[in-house]
Amino acid sequence: MHQLITNFNNIQTSIKSNQEKTNNKNNIKIIAVSKTFEISHINPLIDYGHTDFGENKVQEAIEKWTDIKNKNNKILLHLVGKLQSNKTKLALKIFDYIHSLDSEKLANKISEEQKKTGKKPKLFIQVNIGNEDQKSGIDPNKLNSFYKYCIARDLDIIGTMCLPPISNDPEKYFMRMNYLNKNLGLKELSMGMSADYISAIENNATFIRVGSKIFGERKKKL
Repeated sequence: MHQLITNFNNIQTSIKSNQEKTNNKNNIKIIAVSKTFEISHINPLIDYGHTDFGENKVQEAIEKWTDIKNKNNKILLHLVGKLQSNKTKLALKIFDYIHSLDSEKLANKISEEQKKTGKKPKLFIQVNIGNEDQKSGIDPNKLNSFYKYCIARDLDIIGTMCLPPISNDPEKYFMRMNYLNKNLGLKELSMGMSADYISAIENNATFIRVGSKIFGERKKKL
């Protein structure tokens, strides 16, 4: 069996084991974050039947995935990186999910493009859960009003997303995200990566974004 498949199955097993232990009935989706990897490296997982893949950059996703998505309509692409508003039109062509809705400007742009194209991506509101200056996202105290703003613009908000501070134990941030998400009445919650996905699912994450634990370490750019 290919190493990618072994890695993927190990993650599925660890999730299932934790869910049984905690009586967690959530349907958890693993987003295989394939950013920077060539499609030849990703193909074993596609051939295995996995459907959810994550990319950080719009242009890279278009170049890598357009042909594959045309041949395989089960593939679902998730934009897990920041979306510049001027790339919205291109993003809606290739992505089924956008996990980084982080401003009124972007909400307006997505709303405009939806009206033009008739395509509505499923959206997560990115919350700046650690109130970090260097990170994008909505202030947790302004989340309710921003959610209403998005709904008024016919955006398909299915959940919230966060990237907790790297230097801290993520548990308290995951707990707060779970509270905020439930407060909005949303079912989906995008949080947790290779190092902390178990903690995330224990706090009701339904989409986890796993890269290195599946594909291995990324090559550093020279």
